[in-house]
Amino acid sequence: MTNDPTRPLLAVRDLGVSFTRKGAPDVRAVDGVSFDVSPGQTVGLVGESGSGKSVTSLAVMGLLPRRNVRVDGRVIFDDDDLLTLPRERMRDIRGRDMAMVFQDPMTSLNPVVPIGVQVTEVIERHQQLSGDAADKAAAELLDRVGIPDPTRRLREYPHQLSGGMRQRALIAMALACRPRLLIADEPTTALDVTIQAQILELLKELVHDSGAALIMITHDLGVVAGLCDTVHVMYSGRVVEGAQRRELFARPRHPYTGGLLASVPRLDAARGTPLHPIPGSPTDVLAWPSGCAFAPRCHHRVDACTDGPPPLENIGGRSLRCVNPLPTTEEVPA
Repeated sequence: MTNDPTRPLLAVRDLGVSFTRKGAPDVRAVDGVSFDVSPGQTVGLVGESGSGKSVTSLAVMGLLPRRNVRVDGRVIFDDDDLLTLPRERMRDIRGRDMAMVFQDPMTSLNPVVPIGVQVTEVIERHQQLSGDAADKAAAELLDRVGIPDPTRRLREYPHQLSGGMRQRALIAMALACRPRLLIADEPTTALDVTIQAQILELLKELVHDSGAALIMITHDLGVVAGLCDTVHVMYSGRVVEGAQRRELFARPRHPYTGGLLASVPRLDAARGTPLHPIPGSPTDVLAWPSGCAFAPRCHHRVDACTDGPPPLENIGGRSLRCVNPLPTTEEVPA
């Protein structure tokens, strides 16, 4: 464990994930992704479905299947490269030092096992508690995340809890061992706006109280605006823009970032103001070796966009992968 306060807790360098298929070309789901996460910092990974956000998080956690998957690059947690660790060593780190809140609590929780057994399993594995001591710790965790009558809830099954309670139970499991890094993959999906706000406030309080680092994976820019310090926008497996939250929202430079912001309804817009959705779909892409993957959908496209892959450059404190970026005075595309 490093004691250098200037070093990030997690450093992802040139992470790549390819899915191999017999008799077919490999699918490059994540391609050269790099970012840092420091203690107490919340970093957002943003993009449409299929951009590579969740695969990135699963690669960091070592949860991708071993068969037909190739992972390259480096994932440095403290002084360890997680991609090279033995499986047993990775099991020790996962849950104790780093944990993940998965996207859909109904499919992430075992439907035939009581909530209490699923929460105490983490405690017994990493804290060597058992019996009444583990049950007491599990009840305290459920109470901490705002689940009423936690002792009774420990005996209930996932289907007996509401969506918000199931999500809180997942968060309780992730926090059981006070991890230093928490990854939340779309934690508010399919929840109503009131429960979403409660879950986000809970995550914010937990990061503030414990000093843990948080990676928030989402397609919801409203979540990013209220929670993240730094934001990395992903498209077709690569980071296309990264900046501090306020700078990114005030002056997006990549047309994809601008398109995401323009497609969000605004309360200050006049009644009847049309939205500006991004044309096409995430499947309308170029292969990165041929040019910018976003070019088929881009309203700022120029000939140079298809001359080859644009490099990720550092411009004015932000990373940007674009040969014809939005002007600095343009907040959203016209």
